[in-house]
Amino acid sequence: MPTVREITIRLLRELGMTTIFGNPGSTELPMFRDFPEDFRYVMGLQESVVLGMADGFAQGTGNAAIVNLHSSAGVGHALGNLFTAYKNQTPLVVTAGQQARSILPYEPFLFAERAVDFPQPFIKWACEPARAQDVPAAIARAYAVAMEPPYGPTFVSIPIDDWDQPGEPFTRRRIHAARAPDRAAVAECTEALGKASRPALVVGAGVARDGAWDEVIALAEKHQAPVWVAPMSARCSFPENHPLFAGFLTAGREAIVATLRPHDFVLALGGPMNLYHVEGHGPHIAEGTEVWLIGDNHVHAAWAPVGTAIVANTRQALALLLESGPVAPRTPPAPRALAPVLDGSAMTDRYVLQRLAALRSPTSVIVEEAASSRGPMHDYLPIVAKDTFYTCASGGLGHGLPAAVGMALARPGDKVIAVLGDGASMYAIQGLHAAAQLGLAVSFIVLKNRRYEALHSFGRLFGLQTLVGTQFPELDFCALAAGHGIAGRSAADAASLDAALAWSLAADGPTLVEAVID
Repeated sequence: MPTVREITIRLLRELGMTTIFGNPGSTELPMFRDFPEDFRYVMGLQESVVLGMADGFAQGTGNAAIVNLHSSAGVGHALGNLFTAYKNQTPLVVTAGQQARSILPYEPFLFAERAVDFPQPFIKWACEPARAQDVPAAIARAYAVAMEPPYGPTFVSIPIDDWDQPGEPFTRRRIHAARAPDRAAVAECTEALGKASRPALVVGAGVARDGAWDEVIALAEKHQAPVWVAPMSARCSFPENHPLFAGFLTAGREAIVATLRPHDFVLALGGPMNLYHVEGHGPHIAEGTEVWLIGDNHVHAAWAPVGTAIVANTRQALALLLESGPVAPRTPPAPRALAPVLDGSAMTDRYVLQRLAALRSPTSVIVEEAASSRGPMHDYLPIVAKDTFYTCASGGLGHGLPAAVGMALARPGDKVIAVLGDGASMYAIQGLHAAAQLGLAVSFIVLKNRRYEALHSFGRLFGLQTLVGTQFPELDFCALAAGHGIAGRSAADAASLDAALAWSLAADGPTLVEAVID
């Protein structure tokens, strides 16, 4: 009889999961006995880096990625980026080792107590199979649940001695999990949109996940509706150089109400519209504004404070919305004012992003984790092509650098650019090692302001005059890059910046640019 390991490897091959991300310990090693030549193992030097790489890879391929972690300690290290994967709605199958079944009653060294409870609530489903022979079925179910909208991580705990046990025949079932829209509800939404005199669209990350880029453009143009980006959206869902692009909603109640007040109808697509970062008061939408929401996440639909929700695949719903006949002509909205062009006399994050926008290919992929520069990025680094922007939906740090590595693995034909804050980079700096080992063409652009700028911004909001422990001027990112096997250049003025960016963007391997900003 084949072993559990052989049956599982065959299953992973059928599922298209032949790249395994991991940082194994002793309880995971038997999984890799006689490792097949058509599989690839990607080592991360810390488990959070492993999760981040797998997240980027899964988003880049559109298929669930498999992750192999070490029992409780390794899973604990990975929880921050597991939380991010959950918020990103990234499909992952996370496996972790467990001690041998025969010694579990004695609480052995490095065993996982309550293994399936530990990663909660950031997973959709978890299991420690009752028998070794149940491991392939558990992984098949984990994959199916991860790939069912809304996508997300799942978890399987596997005792060390299961892999060499004789297995039982296992045949994978096919499951079609697309969520078709309710035609009657979409027809009602279509009628309300057609009657509106001043409609607007708000787009979230689900538009990109569902591949509805072209449909959103068509709907906006049909109704001459300005398009806003939902607060904290982790993907680009509308071209930011389009005449109907209106800008980005702020994650605050009063700000959202004020921005959308001129509109009598708002259609929010692919993600939460009322996502708040700070406390607010008053209504969630202006009186007289009708709100509809369409997206694949039933949880978002349930907690949304306003609006009629349709839980469905966004692209399919938009196709139905576009079936309606012609609408009465509307006056196009005034074009969005552009940020002023900077001359480089000051080395700011705005200037760095302006030059990056000028020098990069518009189809290159931006993976961003520079929280304090998100506003300047909106103004100076427009995203104009579909599937070319990814960021962290959770607000946690340590995702962007390894996610860029995973994205480059998934899309080897594209240039991947990681735009990172210096503080955020240090949460996952070990990810540089994987980029060097794999020879990936990633340009790591570190905006070096020598402190946690986001905390200083919040400090001003709270009236704090000084903050302790938030500055780190000693960090040398070129030295850190060299220590991981990557070439780096530092730029502190306009001339050196252009040269460094051009060098990095032209490279066919990993590079790092340290942009020292005021």
